[in-house]
Amino acid sequence: MSVLVDKQEQDVDVNVSSSAAAKRQEATPDGNDKQATPDGNDKQATPARDQYDPAYDPLVAANPGQGRDYAPTYWVGTAGEPPADDGSITSDVDVDVVIIGSGFTGLTAAIFLAEQYGIKATVLEANRASWGCSTRNGGQAQCASGRLKRSQWIQRWGVDTAIKMHEECLDGMATFKSLIQDIDCDPQPGGHLYVAHRPRVMPQLEKEAKLLRETFNYDAQILDADTVKKQFVGDQEACGAMHEPEGIGIHPGKLAFGYLKKARALGATVHPASPVIGWETKNGVHHLRTPGGIVRARAVGVATGGYTSQGLHRELKNRLLPILSNSMVTRPLTDAEIDACQFRTNQVITDTRVLRHYYRLLPDNRVQIGTRSAITGRAAPNQKYEDMLKADLTRKFPALEGIQVDYSWWGWVDVSHDMMPRIYQPNPKESIYYAMGYGGNGVMYSAQAGKRLAQWIAGDAQQLDLPIFQSRLPFPNVREMVESEAFAPFRRFGQRFLYRWYHLKDEM
Repeated sequence: MSVLVDKQEQDVDVNVSSSAAAKRQEATPDGNDKQATPDGNDKQATPARDQYDPAYDPLVAANPGQGRDYAPTYWVGTAGEPPADDGSITSDVDVDVVIIGSGFTGLTAAIFLAEQYGIKATVLEANRASWGCSTRNGGQAQCASGRLKRSQWIQRWGVDTAIKMHEECLDGMATFKSLIQDIDCDPQPGGHLYVAHRPRVMPQLEKEAKLLRETFNYDAQILDADTVKKQFVGDQEACGAMHEPEGIGIHPGKLAFGYLKKARALGATVHPASPVIGWETKNGVHHLRTPGGIVRARAVGVATGGYTSQGLHRELKNRLLPILSNSMVTRPLTDAEIDACQFRTNQVITDTRVLRHYYRLLPDNRVQIGTRSAITGRAAPNQKYEDMLKADLTRKFPALEGIQVDYSWWGWVDVSHDMMPRIYQPNPKESIYYAMGYGGNGVMYSAQAGKRLAQWIAGDAQQLDLPIFQSRLPFPNVREMVESEAFAPFRRFGQRFLYRWYHLKDEM
């Protein structure tokens, strides 16, 4: 079953932590940050009503909960106090536009709706603001959309469409850079280093780099192993690399909180602890039931990513496969350790495994690294996954063997069944739109997706003619030839098999 395939990916959406290392975190926001709202009233961040659930599983749980606290990630622990929000829904209310999900996509959609169309959206969040993917990822903004390489775009859609898709990604990088200009999110620019973890991978990288230069006019360069280790990073597995000119590392917590401030300053309202637990559409009006009241809206944008509940809406059931990814952050490295690891760059780095590692040296000299994790939420808290990631770090950087890990967490990546996102109106008779399925490339592309989602909602999507704007998220498939919702119950069986196969392919 083609649930996961040997395609380019980069993990950016990670979740909850219950490891002993994460529990030692000193700074957990208490939600007491007051700030003045545009109407002059003092607001504060809505405090948590419940603890986070380390075994949460979107394919099992009815919804993500109500008012759960943030996962104890490095990003939350170092972002400062959460900004003010508008509190939970406490009565029935009529609005024009609702956005479900207050992460990167939902908040940027609210920003663009306000800035470009004068629409002040109402954002509903099940737990705390930006509780999901946006405060649990690896912070790698790359020039990508979904998990396919440019060569695979050509195979699927032809050269002309592939070039337009590349232009969409470049436009997305410009959108992202513009948005973060006035947000202090610790940007680390310089590009993306795609490290070959075995010699046999180098011919593939060379072919892809040549295609990027000649067909897409994108200056990807091949580096030999000696150059990688002397000028970039001393990853002991590095057999060479492809360097892309576009790539920025950011602090996801600070970025999420910056988006939240910007959206509210523009007039959007953000309501945590307000999960959508029922959805009816009557005479073109959507009745979204929350624990505190019904929100009636003329249009709804869904931006729930890897935390999309199976029962949220019929259009979304079984159209995403949430996949877990682990991440951890070490204590700050000493100067001697930095020298021993030959960290000469702060650029974002990934390797060429199918079950890929993503890592970088952070501004405070800690190392962040992540990779794939358990299959189910129930298995996620098993210590073995953190231990495996520690072993991976040591294999790349022997000087860091036994280093203290200060933060460790895991979370859900929103993977579509054909490895590409969708920003789409699935039924032209209903004013429902969604943006999701980034497959691990959501840090940058979520900003562009938020802009495109705003266009759909505002009725300004006539020019959105790329495949990702013109079709639904697909159901599961077999080798991308037979698509059927009937395959959905068997996806995780297929995932277990493929993980074993990918491990053999990557390591043997």
